[in-house]
Amino acid sequence: MEKDLLKVAIRQNAIVVPHEWIIKDKEIDIDEITVMFAANCSELGFTFSEDLLKTVNRISPKHKLEIFQLLKDITGVNKNWTPLVKQWNMPTGESVADHVITWFANIFKSENGTKLPCGHIIPNNTFPLERYNGCPFCGSQFEFDKLSYEPKENKLKVLRLFTTEDMYQYLVNLLESSVALDATQIDDIKILISEYGLPENVEIGIKETLMLVIDTFVESNRGEEAGRLFKTPNDILRYLWYKHTGFLQIVEPKTIANRLTNNVINNNLCADKDREAKIKSLKDLKLKYSRTESKLYALWLNNLTMDISAQCENMHPKRGMWVRFIRALRLAEYSKKAEFGRLANLLDTFYNEDYEVWQGEVNYYKLKADAESTFALLKQRPGLFARSLFSSMLWFGPDISVKHFREIMNQVPARLILTLNMYAEIYFDKSASRTVKPLGGISKRIPPNNWLQLYSDEELERMQLLIRELSLDVIKNNLKRADITSKTICIDSELYNVPIAIGDRSEHIQDLSGALMGTRFKVEGDTVRLFMQWGEGLPAQHLDMDLSCMVAYKNREQYCSYSQLVITGCKHSGDIQRIPNKKGTAEYIDIDLTELKKLGAKYVSFTCNAYTSGSLAPNLVVGWMNSKYPMKVTASGVAYNPVNVQHQVRIKQSLTKGMVFGVLDIDKSEIIWLEMNFGGQVVQSLNIDTVESLMNKLDAKLKIGDLLQLKAEVQGLKIVDEAENADEVYSKEWAMNSAEVCKLFL
Repeated sequence: MEKDLLKVAIRQNAIVVPHEWIIKDKEIDIDEITVMFAANCSELGFTFSEDLLKTVNRISPKHKLEIFQLLKDITGVNKNWTPLVKQWNMPTGESVADHVITWFANIFKSENGTKLPCGHIIPNNTFPLERYNGCPFCGSQFEFDKLSYEPKENKLKVLRLFTTEDMYQYLVNLLESSVALDATQIDDIKILISEYGLPENVEIGIKETLMLVIDTFVESNRGEEAGRLFKTPNDILRYLWYKHTGFLQIVEPKTIANRLTNNVINNNLCADKDREAKIKSLKDLKLKYSRTESKLYALWLNNLTMDISAQCENMHPKRGMWVRFIRALRLAEYSKKAEFGRLANLLDTFYNEDYEVWQGEVNYYKLKADAESTFALLKQRPGLFARSLFSSMLWFGPDISVKHFREIMNQVPARLILTLNMYAEIYFDKSASRTVKPLGGISKRIPPNNWLQLYSDEELERMQLLIRELSLDVIKNNLKRADITSKTICIDSELYNVPIAIGDRSEHIQDLSGALMGTRFKVEGDTVRLFMQWGEGLPAQHLDMDLSCMVAYKNREQYCSYSQLVITGCKHSGDIQRIPNKKGTAEYIDIDLTELKKLGAKYVSFTCNAYTSGSLAPNLVVGWMNSKYPMKVTASGVAYNPVNVQHQVRIKQSLTKGMVFGVLDIDKSEIIWLEMNFGGQVVQSLNIDTVESLMNKLDAKLKIGDLLQLKAEVQGLKIVDEAENADEVYSKEWAMNSAEVCKLFL
């Protein structure tokens, strides 16, 4: 568990030092072991704050070694980073003709060539075998080299001191967060609850977090106690589905089945197993519960205090799923028992559909253009009113819609109003398409709302202004209510590039310091190196993951991938199709900014795909390196250096077939970090318009630096450059704690 706590702290750019680790009662001079420890950590790209170094000096060598070994695991230096091609930054000159000739040679068992350990014959005068660490035909790897890394003059990541109290407070912040947590934070909260338990008197911020808390109760045999935390039937459904699939949101079964089916569709018809995959996915989703589990869940439903008709209405949107759960949980059987009277009443009302559906009434009055009746209903559910505000403004007009919305605005979560402000500019634009991501699906681009054509550009701009005024009023009111004792504030300049964490969230784990979707990273040199490592610990098999990039020009696109290893400005390290036994393998792409700038390239999208049937391999690590100094490629082709890593993610979600994990803006020399899932085996399946639409969506988000500047204006604080001279200091590390950020503004 100590190792897991260290992982959580490192994600916060910190090291946690439990009280029991300290063996020296007072501070002493830095000893030789601590000096060596710090020097070894610097080779991994880390340095320590003064407080942390002094504290680490007081712990035993055993715990210093534990920290160092964990940093090595996180940075991946123990993995195999050898690619297929040696010195791949110099092209091998291989061609399509080489592959065709080799294919014929193996079909007809030619003796004019070299037979490799994989069994393939490479004909003479085709591939230059001295340049490969494996088979250039099938992508199997035979030769491996150790990772050699040097710190040089690169910028090191500063780790600060975290105490046990800091970790406990971080847990409280996560539980109270009013915005959805990303995959890294969800992993953190599970670890912290296991270590510290559930803090008392903490108000859970959102339902997704509540599911994690409830699961803690159930795992510790406190199921009946957990039942008191449920308010609606769909809360129970959310928990049941989370336990069954791992999704904290209610993703429809057909969506999961379709995603799994599409993931196995293969360009090679012989390898296409979509029918078998659909049968298997539906079988895996089949519900089966023991009588002990069924009784507990029946009690939860029976003990809900919500009105029966309201419960049925709550269940109505997921009626198909509820019918299956009712059968699997034997609820009809339990409803016949005397102590389950409310459950019997619920099932009877639900099956007979003896209830009104609120959304149906809203649609009825909306179609009749009855504004007063429609808004009277919408005011009953402020959150849904906020989500339908844009369409209401187009249907009934902006002034009457905003007038009614202001009457209940104080009942709407501030995060929803802030979200409206972020997307108003894109929504009320006749020419702007939008990117949406359905639950469990992939990002899609949708055209502008047809009703926009009824309004002039000036009227649409006024609608944007009305929404902006709404959101600013909410933020200003929250800031004015705060107790102010400070006079000065220091804002890290990087925060003007960091969006507030609302709407989009990462589905994958960030083991190094985290970043929010839409964060912009400055490229320090003239080269960006993409990397991907997968297959560690797995037996030798065909597991073909592809690292690719798409270069977008004004009127055309180019792709650097397994099918085209060298294009103008980009070089690929070779296509690995089969992973070696237990070692894992790697691919790289070098992107030359100087060359692409000369050619007028706009941006480069970084992508990874599962070419093999199925989705991206679990624990696949993908990211990029950049440095103001030249990055080294060894004779064997190893090109990874943890010191140069700017950002990386580890794949966790099981439905991802292809993913964009970053976009390089050539003119600005900035990399925008994002996660955009898309379908298809190859990078050519990526829709460039969808990428551009998502970038516009992320760019429209309010930046934390701008909100802090607004805070300074509202509260009369003077902005200073030096942190030492400021009463309030807001750094990039602080901004990564989205719960703290949202508490300040929302």
